Amino acid sequence: MLNRFICATLDNLEEVLSYENSKLKELHPSEIEQSLIRWNSRWRSESLEHYLKIGWSFLLRDNETSSSFSSEGRLLGYFLAQPLLFIDGQTQSLWIEHVSYSSLSTRDKLCEFAYQLARDKHLQKVYFPAQNSVMNSVHALKATPWTPEVVQILTTKVSS
Repeated sequence: MLNRFICATLDNLEEVLSYENSKLKELHPSEIEQSLIRWNSRWRSESLEHYLKIGWSFLLRDNETSSSFSSEGRLLGYFLAQPLLFIDGQTQSLWIEHVSYSSLSTRDKLCEFAYQLARDKHLQKVYFPAQNSVMNSVHALKATPWTPEVVQILTTKVSS
């Protein structure tokens, strides 16, 4: 399967919402429960509007299959991110707000890409949510706790 990372933009907002709503319906058949989850989600519309316009969030697409939203391929997953300046003693870091995926291999590709993006841009750390699913992926990258909800990974040779 040919996969390709694409920088997410506001043009992708409806596609991401559709992707998340499809996943939500599979996991929670109750519309009331879906509404409550949607309201508190990291992918709610206001959050997407913020993250998709700053140029640090990425989609992973399957180039071999198209979708109703894009001829560039079906959406397999994405992450929402933003750079952080002057936090925790570091000049520049990458904050990953949310990672969403359709398979474990997609999760691993997204986490590795975020880490590599931070390294390529010479950022000093990348912060990931400390969710069990994400932790399984970033463990090999030597993630350490930053807070109970967030892990950090050094991307350059800095003193922590």
